[in-house]
Amino acid sequence: MAEVHGSCDDRFAGVRDALARQLDGDELGASVAVDLDGATVVDLWGGWRDVERTTPWTRDTIVNVWSTTKCVLNLAALMLVDRGELDLHAPVGDYWPEFCARGKKDVEVRHLMSHTSGVSGWETPFSIRDMYDWEPACERLAAQGPWWEPGTASGYHSKNQGHLVGEVIRRITNTTFKAFVDREIAGPLGADFQVGAREADWARIAPVVAPPPDDEPLPDPASVRGKTYFGPRSSVKVANSPEWRQADLGALNGHSNARGVLDVLRVMSLGGEAGGVRLLRPDTIDLVFQQQSDGVDLVLRESFRFGIGYCLGSPVVPYVPPGRTFFWGGWGGSLVVMDLDRRLTISYMMNAMAPGVLGSVRSEAYVRAVYDALG
Repeated sequence: MAEVHGSCDDRFAGVRDALARQLDGDELGASVAVDLDGATVVDLWGGWRDVERTTPWTRDTIVNVWSTTKCVLNLAALMLVDRGELDLHAPVGDYWPEFCARGKKDVEVRHLMSHTSGVSGWETPFSIRDMYDWEPACERLAAQGPWWEPGTASGYHSKNQGHLVGEVIRRITNTTFKAFVDREIAGPLGADFQVGAREADWARIAPVVAPPPDDEPLPDPASVRGKTYFGPRSSVKVANSPEWRQADLGALNGHSNARGVLDVLRVMSLGGEAGGVRLLRPDTIDLVFQQQSDGVDLVLRESFRFGIGYCLGSPVVPYVPPGRTFFWGGWGGSLVVMDLDRRLTISYMMNAMAPGVLGSVRSEAYVRAVYDALG
């Protein structure tokens, strides 16, 4: 079996075994971490940073975690709710007046956080490079009309939720989302998580590796799915570039590992406080469970039940149990599960991307191993 590094409590030995098996299979390099009731009971890693398998994945290896970043983005918004600075049911225009254009005056903050705003991408032509220039990118979103009636369905805000929610955060705090994370979240929690990546950390990044080719035909450019897909079109290669690492992309370019993500998001599972640092009150976390949509997502074409900021359930990931649980992950299979009933947080980050909409066979193996250990 492949060598696995790190530590885990004896009762979670099955998680170590699962990681070893996956490293002997499709996993290249990965980390898995679990917090139970405020204690880190699993902190494991193994494999390689590079496809040539010359550089081992070590304790401090970090990786672009794609849309797992959104979990931290929505935590930041909830922190402003907790402070009384943001109202989830207020029009976005109360904080960002320009956003009211083209029939969006009734779009509420909760719609941005639950992918139901009708603005799931940028009108084309629009490139990934255009995303890096914050103010013009936000101006473009403000000037667009919605692609469906806001609040009536979800259409995954795959690449632009960081700009939508991040601009609201910026208007309230007068600081960028990237700076907010450093100052208000990662810093106080002592978490190895950053939006983008400081150049001093580039040497420890494991480049992301594209998933197997997909033979699915391209979507109709006139459809909501097509508009989102092409506005802009995703690129794994670009995610390994200096420009990507320097950008503020709150939907896409968080850099961390399983432990770093765990050290941030366990605060959600533990009632708002972790390591002696309180970010939220329990009743603010309860807002996540206010269901905003339940049905086939217009972009992902699978059924998802979205609360405020997080997914509450989906047949795509049946291995996350029902109850007071919520979750999300990133392109290629990274996943973080927050289980409030058990005061449990599960985090998995990797570099070799798997196919699929959310999660993967690998993430399923780790999550099931954790729940099997709990009995």
